Amino acid sequence: MASLVKIRLNQRRGLALLLASIIATGLIYILKSGPSSSPNFPCGKSSGDVVAIDVSAGESGSEIAQELFDKGVTASYQSFFGVAVSDSRSGSIAPGIHQIDKGICAREALEQLLDAKRISNLISIVEGAWITEIKKSLISVGYSQAEITRAFASVTLPSGFTKLEGLLFPAQYSFDTSTALSEILQEMISKSNREMKAAGFFTSSEKFSPAQLLTIASLVQAEGDQGDFARISQVVRNRLTKGMPLQFDSTVHYIKGSRGSVFLSTQSTFLNSPYNTYRKYGLPPGPINNPGAKAMYAATHPEPGAWLFFITVAPGDTRFTESIDEFNNWKVLYKKNLRAGKFG
Repeated sequence: MASLVKIRLNQRRGLALLLASIIATGLIYILKSGPSSSPNFPCGKSSGDVVAIDVSAGESGSEIAQELFDKGVTASYQSFFGVAVSDSRSGSIAPGIHQIDKGICAREALEQLLDAKRISNLISIVEGAWITEIKKSLISVGYSQAEITRAFASVTLPSGFTKLEGLLFPAQYSFDTSTALSEILQEMISKSNREMKAAGFFTSSEKFSPAQLLTIASLVQAEGDQGDFARISQVVRNRLTKGMPLQFDSTVHYIKGSRGSVFLSTQSTFLNSPYNTYRKYGLPPGPINNPGAKAMYAATHPEPGAWLFFITVAPGDTRFTESIDEFNNWKVLYKKNLRAGKFG
C-alpha cells in the first residue's frame, strides 16, 4: 500500500498567511537585532515536560512564536523567528494541536512542529477504507456519534455522484480545534475530486461515467496490490464486455463488513445484495471503499490484455490468465497454500 498522502485543511490560505507573517515579522526582527542576539535553549536537551501548542489555520507566525515562549518551549519569542524565517519548511506547519517538548532550542521546536506524529487531532484514512471504518476513526479522535451523523448528512457530493463511499480520499488530515467536521469531510471530497480529475475521470472517452470509474477504482483497490492494479482494471472491462459476472470476493466482504480473511465461503456468494457480484451482473451500484490515487489512475489506464481470471496463490504472487483450466489449477495451489498458513 502506498504511503499516505499528507494534506492539511485550509492549507493554501492558512499556511500562506502563516509563512508571510513569519517572513515579514522575522525580517523586521533580524534588521533590528540579528538572530544570534536572542536567548535560546541548548539543542539536545529538554525539561522532560510536554505542552500542547494549538496552531489554527491562518494563525500568524508571531502568535506561534509567542505561544512557544509563553509555554516554556523556547527561551525567547525572537529565537523561533531567527530559525523560522530562514527555513522555508516553516510554511508547512500544520493546523492542529502539537505535543511539543519544553525547554528546547528553536531549531528543535520547528522540527517538532513539522512532525505529524506529534499532532494529536490527526485523522488518517488508509487506501481502501470503508466509510464505516472512517466513522470509527472519527469517534476515536473525539467526535460524538451525533456530530458524525449530522456531518455526514450535510456533505455536498460532486455532480453526477449519488453515494459518499469512494469520495473520502485516503490521506492524513490535520485540523485545528475550531474546524467543523462537515468542513473536514468536504475537504476530503474536494481532494478526491481533484485526484479523479488528475486520473482523467472527467475526460475519458470510454462509456463509463466518472461515478462508474470510481467504482472500478474501488474494485481495483480491494482486489490486488499496486503492481496488479492496471491488469485488474482490464479484467473488469473484459468480463463486462463478455457479459460475465465479475465474481469479486471483495464485494461480498464489503457486504459482510469482514476484513482479514482471504477465504470466502460458497454460502456467502449467495447473499442477496446488489453489491454481490457473484449474483449480479455488471458493476456494483457504487464504490466498495475509498480508493487512492494509484487505483484511480489504473481505473482509467488499464493494461491491455485478454485476461478473464486472476488469483493470488500466495502473498505477492497474483496470476492472470484467460484460461479457466489454468485458473482452476492455480486455485488448487491457492487452497494448498491457504491450508499451509501462507496467508497469515
